[in-house]
Amino acid sequence: MSAHQSAEAFDILLVEDNPGDARLAQEALKEGRMSSRLKVVVDGVEAMSFLRREGGFASAPRPQLVLLDLNLPRKDGREVLAEMKSDPDLCRIPVVVLTTSQAETDVLRCYDLHANCYITKPVDLDRFIAVVRAIEEYWCSVVTLPPN
Repeated sequence: MSAHQSAEAFDILLVEDNPGDARLAQEALKEGRMSSRLKVVVDGVEAMSFLRREGGFASAPRPQLVLLDLNLPRKDGREVLAEMKSDPDLCRIPVVVLTTSQAETDVLRCYDLHANCYITKPVDLDRFIAVVRAIEEYWCSVVTLPPN
């Protein structure tokens, strides 16, 4: 783990409209070995406001990782990904697409938009928790990220 990452909690933004999946992710991270803080927004419009620290998100922490669902209300995950990766202030934040879609067109489109990885949500509860913990461990302790 780099000195930057070990000195403070790791901020993660989860963009997820399914309350059950959001709760499971929160539980998995709470019980994980890393020190991470998870913020949850429920649609793409809120995600972009959070990332740009607009409105009620003016004091929001800058996340070091975004977990992004694709099928969101108001602005879908593909649009959020495209906006993030075309914004010089946001483009270096890693984005893990975590979605139910297994469609090849979604996988290709997300990588074309520079997603850092694409993970299909497991339907099995234990497997879902294991995947979220693996994401946290990889991005919090294995990878060297650019400074915030």
